[in-house]
Amino acid sequence: MMRLTTACGMLVAALWLSAAAQAEPFAKADPRIGEKLHAEAKCNACHASRMGGDGGRMYTRPGHKVKDAQGLLKMVQFCVDRTGAMVFPEDVVHIAAYLNRQFYKFQQ
Repeated sequence: MMRLTTACGMLVAALWLSAAAQAEPFAKADPRIGEKLHAEAKCNACHASRMGGDGGRMYTRPGHKVKDAQGLLKMVQFCVDRTGAMVFPEDVVHIAAYLNRQFYKFQQ
């Protein structure tokens, strides 16, 4: 299990580094795919249970932990690992791209 988590983390880092050369973070990712994956993994339902019914508050609350694109990618991977969501490692970047477009608006 540890090797799989390490391999997943390395893959996510490689995907992020390849996107880092672009002006737009996650330029090679598709936010539309990320939106679909976000819905299928029921991310909003989990967040709503933690945020009093409004899952979107997880991303917009004051003092949120995500401060940049790299942090967003790490947080998405953390959530996938923690919840056991059925998301392939290569799809984490799509979810990050969706969340960036929808909520964060980070620039490279």
